[in-house]
Amino acid sequence: MPRGYMEGPAAEEAERRLEELERPAPVAPEERPAVFGSTADNSEAHFLGWRDEVDPDELFESGAAWGLSVRRVADSAG
Repeated sequence: MPRGYMEGPAAEEAERRLEELERPAPVAPEERPAVFGSTADNSEAHFLGWRDEVDPDELFESGAAWGLSVRRVADSAG
């Protein structure tokens, strides 16, 4: 007896794909530029603040921090 169009593994695969399309896509956390560097309290590079809130040039010029870098990281609060 021949199989109908909507039976068997092909139909199961089509149904699985349809269910995937109906699910909402996961939302990636927003990335923001963050300032990392070393300080007198912690010589390991660590998070100092968000780039729009902290000026790495001022931190370096004042001697408050060194080895500064700006990286894009996920904002867990956003």
